[in-house]
Amino acid sequence: MARRAYWKGHLRLSLVNISVELYTATSSAGRIGLHQIHKPSGKRIHYEKVVDGIGPVDHDEIVKGFETSKDEYVILEPEELDEIKLESKRTIDLVQFVEACEIDPRYFEKPYYVIPTDDDVAAEGFTVIREALRKTKMVGLGQMAVRGRDYVVAIKPCGDGLLLETLRFADEVKESDTIFHDIPDIKPDKEMMDLASELIERKMAPFKADAFRSQYAKALKALIKEKKDAGAVSEDTSADDRGAGGGKVIDLMEALKKSVASSKGTKTKKKPAKPKPKSKAKSKSSEAA
Repeated sequence: MARRAYWKGHLRLSLVNISVELYTATSSAGRIGLHQIHKPSGKRIHYEKVVDGIGPVDHDEIVKGFETSKDEYVILEPEELDEIKLESKRTIDLVQFVEACEIDPRYFEKPYYVIPTDDDVAAEGFTVIREALRKTKMVGLGQMAVRGRDYVVAIKPCGDGLLLETLRFADEVKESDTIFHDIPDIKPDKEMMDLASELIERKMAPFKADAFRSQYAKALKALIKEKKDAGAVSEDTSADDRGAGGGKVIDLMEALKKSVASSKGTKTKKKPAKPKPKSKAKSKSSEAA
């Protein structure tokens, strides 16, 4: 299947202007879509748009509105909404650069791959921008307009290409203080902290996305296949360990100790040990001193 660009335009850094294409970096192919079915007939359920006291309405009678108070709306005509839609801007200007760690993860929304168009000049400029970002370890910020609305975007190197991520605006992110303010202010016990830190260090490993699988999706696929093949679901008589660990942990210290002990066989990347003193005599004299 031929790939289809989400957006085509130009990426500009000062006087460097290169033609690029954007492609979605995520896929919903792994998700299993379920429909609502009328069980007696086996037919799919559809929805009608209805108005209280009137019933079903035609599509051309529907407009959008903003609720100002209960049951009161400002009606917005399609032509009025079309007038304020932004024209798709064909240039992304990189206007600011920041370190990646400066951008709060809550602002990241959706990723896209960026590639140069099939042009040697574009490829050269693209490479310059990519490697400059990589060398300086910076992320470029800019804005783009597409499909009627505008986005703040962050651009950084990603393998041989670039990764563009749309960012949420500041008023789209909830302040955490309103959620976290009820958390008790407790000074953690030092021994517990040491045990928890050791447990974390033992479980350190490079991130590999394919090491994680959706157990729900796996079970759902198996159920669908079984229903399709046999028309019934067999009962699983194997031990159910879903409740393991679900009880309340009364002794946190004991739980941490057991966790550390059970993870001792885990292979992890440890920090190199500090070199020992070359001369035992020298070290003894130091202690004496």
